[in-house]
Order: sequence, then C-alpha cells, then structure tokens
Amino acid sequence: MAKSKKPSLARRRFLKGAAAGAAAFAANPQGGESQHAQEHDHDHDHQAVPSDLTLRVKALESLLVEKGLVDRAALDAIVDTYEHKVGPHIGARIVARAWLDAEYKRRLLTDADAAIAELGLGGQQGQSMRVIENTPKVHNVVVCTLCSCYPWSVLGLPPVWYKSTAYRSRTVIDPRGVLGEFGLKLAEDVQVRVWDSTAELRYLVLPERPPGTEQLSESELAALVTRDSMIGTRNVSSPGSSSQTRRK
Repeated sequence: MAKSKKPSLARRRFLKGAAAGAAAFAANPQGGESQHAQEHDHDHDHQAVPSDLTLRVKALESLLVEKGLVDRAALDAIVDTYEHKVGPHIGARIVARAWLDAEYKRRLLTDADAAIAELGLGGQQGQSMRVIENTPKVHNVVVCTLCSCYPWSVLGLPPVWYKSTAYRSRTVIDPRGVLGEFGLKLAEDVQVRVWDSTAELRYLVLPERPPGTEQLSESELAALVTRDSMIGTRNVSSPGSSSQTRRK
C-alpha cells in the first residue's frame, strides 16, 4: 500500500507547485521570464507547460482527492464514459436500426426504453426516453425550456447552443425561424412540433431516411446520422450532399 501512495503524493506535490508557479507568473510575468533566463542559460528541450485552465483544474482535482471528497478512479471512469462510451454514435445506431427494421422501429416508437435496451444501450439519463418520428408532413425539434435536460446516454454531452437562453426561449416562440438559422428551411405545409424535455422525460428525434441510401448497411447509415438531426435542428443528408433543405 505504501508504494501505491508514492506516485499519487508526488503528483499532488507537482500539481500544487505548478499551480503556485502559474499564479506567481501571472502576478509577475516579466520577472518570471528574467529569472528563467538566468537559471536556464543553456540549450535543452523543455516540457510543454499546461495552460492556466488545465493547471487550475488539476490543482482543484488534486485538492478534492486529498480531502477525500472525490475518488480519482471515479473521476477517471466518468471521463472515460463520456469520451468513449456515450455520444451521438450511440443514437445514430438506434436510428439506423429503425430505418432498416420496421418491427424494431415500431417497438422504438412504442416503448423507446425497452427498444434501446435491446441493443445493449441506454441507461442513466436515457432511461426515460421517447422517440418522435419525422415524416414528410411533420418535423420535430427538441428543447429544454427549463435548463438543459438532454438524453446524455445516447447523444453524449449537449452542445453549447442547446443550453443557451436564446435557443431555449426562441425555439418555442419561433421554431421555423430558429431552424432557418441552422440552415433548415421547411416547406409551408410541414407542421413543426416542439418537444420540451424534462428531468423525467427526454426526447430523441427519429429523422427521415434520406434518398439514395437503399443499398447502405446499418453502419453506413449510422455514419450519416448527426447529433443535430436527432435533436431536430437539421435533416440527414444523402451521401455526398450537404443540403439540409426539406423536400416538398
């Protein structure tokens, strides 16, 4: 046990020293440069200095761990989850399966939680889910007017604009205008439905399958599906096309 604590203690000392050094440099940058030049008047490689923000985060993490308020392994697990295990690629798999399998699509629209679980996906904030389907005459868009409720487990972290006050308020008042700012122009006869996510219920848009994809495999279809299309601010484009305009 004593051996396992040494790297952690050394790392904490380094982080504290680095944070203190960054603070001292911020207070007297010229003095720091002068001293560095005097003490290092020779030619050798230096390790890249982390940014001020990185140093602050590392110092705070080290302090919280040292005080026993958080567990470093738990933090690493959370970071790994949102870097590798959840994200829009999960939602894209669900959409692609629904495009290819009519029976799965029926189950997805009827009981999203159970259908998503069939693929070994979902969980956490994706447990209370409803999937809403776009059609030639109905376009759905998702917002959270209260804060930023979002199906993290199938779409990953929410984009900054989704959490903004402008998006949260204007999408309800003028959904066509907001969609137009994303480059999505809808025909006049297309009804726009706005769905307000809550802590109890999250929404996922099932976008329309684009033309020219009849011969694509599930993985190839999933590669076409974007995060924004599953929020409803864009359509899925045909292969080789960047158009986001709905067909009349």
